[in-house]
Amino acid sequence: MELDFSFYNVDLFKNFLQKGLIFSLQLTIVATIGGIFLGTILALMRLSGKKVLASPATWYVNLMRSIPLVMVILWFFLLMPSIIGKSIGAELSAYITFIAFEAAFFSEIVRAGIGSIAKGQTAAGRALGLSYAQNMQYIVLPQAFRNMIPVLMTQTIILFQDTSLVYAIGAYDLLKGFEVAGKNFGRPIEAYLLAAIVYFLICFSLSRIVRIIQSKVAIIR
Repeated sequence: MELDFSFYNVDLFKNFLQKGLIFSLQLTIVATIGGIFLGTILALMRLSGKKVLASPATWYVNLMRSIPLVMVILWFFLLMPSIIGKSIGAELSAYITFIAFEAAFFSEIVRAGIGSIAKGQTAAGRALGLSYAQNMQYIVLPQAFRNMIPVLMTQTIILFQDTSLVYAIGAYDLLKGFEVAGKNFGRPIEAYLLAAIVYFLICFSLSRIVRIIQSKVAIIR
């Protein structure tokens, strides 16, 4: 079969890929911010030493990390209409499920980051009269997040790759754009080849940025 790349042009991006790329990037950014926020809460609950907080947080993290993301997306999208009585749409469903799912992974990163801070610093904070929350806010978390930046960004790259899974509920992401373009031009192989190249370039570029940041963080340490 002879390959035809003649449809690789600006119109391809404007008519088929732009909408999907914007949604994929928005989903990545929203899920990262929401996942880090919820993940930090889960990490603090697990480290609180209080069983009433640690147990549900541990259960939630272990459950989410044990289920494939595509299953979480499908379950939420299919079950929510029967629970609330109406559909919330593929895009909103994707935002919610990605935040809920990624929070479990960000939680483990945050927990490890907090654990990397010397215990003597928290002891010094307690000696100054700081509460657990104040210790975390002013002493532990600022240092922990600085150390975690490379790992958080690496997880964000994985998250961007995972956005392609929203095809399962019909959301129009970047990969969906390539799929539609391939069908319209009758060139699915060429479309998926370009998709692979685009995903590689985006993820490789981001990974290079992570390496640069990682080296700078190492110097600061």
